Amino acid sequence: MHIGLIGGIGVAATVVYYQRLTAAMTARKQPLQLTIVHADVQELLRNNLADNRAAQAKIYAGLIDQLRGAGADCVAITSLGGHFCFDETVPLSSLPLVSAVTPLDSYFATQGLKTVGLLGTRVVMQTKLYGQLTQTRAVTLADEIDSLGQSYVDMAVAGTCPPQLRDTFLDAGQRMVDTLGADAIVLAGTDLNLAFDGQDPGYRVVDALDVHVDLLAQLAAGDADLDEVSAKR
Repeated sequence: MHIGLIGGIGVAATVVYYQRLTAAMTARKQPLQLTIVHADVQELLRNNLADNRAAQAKIYAGLIDQLRGAGADCVAITSLGGHFCFDETVPLSSLPLVSAVTPLDSYFATQGLKTVGLLGTRVVMQTKLYGQLTQTRAVTLADEIDSLGQSYVDMAVAGTCPPQLRDTFLDAGQRMVDTLGADAIVLAGTDLNLAFDGQDPGYRVVDALDVHVDLLAQLAAGDADLDEVSAKR
């Protein structure tokens, strides 16, 4: 199956999707059919902050049309923050959408995680993954959502994570484990690999990107049914 990705939101996250999806298909000893289209992260941020879902969904629809023209069979948004208008995008999309949020609930349950701490954009933390977790309790540092959310945006736009900012995220995760009872910290922002890759924070970390990539690899290899895992018009 030919996978389409809406990338650029941000660039570092797109690169990691590409790297990990390629590695997953190499491990399966199967070729990868992939097309990536570039979205404007600043435009996304403006629409996200204004909760302008209709405008961003329309932008996505145009990008998805490009992916369809390139031969893609389905499409994924390479940003959990970018899923804020997922429901509005579905009826406009010319291809089935494969959510990065939907598979997380069942994944947490199968891993025996009863409570997870979230790091990501303001909206992801405020809505606790858009209210889609039914089998697992999500916790956040409620009083620090704005500051952590801004730190995440700064990192995503820059495409780098300086040591001081890395320490901020690692410490936030530790405090959710220590004070809120989190069994694991979820990197619910695809650019957080910039802060956590190569680190040993002393607690369990679940990268939501990996769960999404695994599902996309299954689709690419023909090991998953698109009708069962995608949202369609």
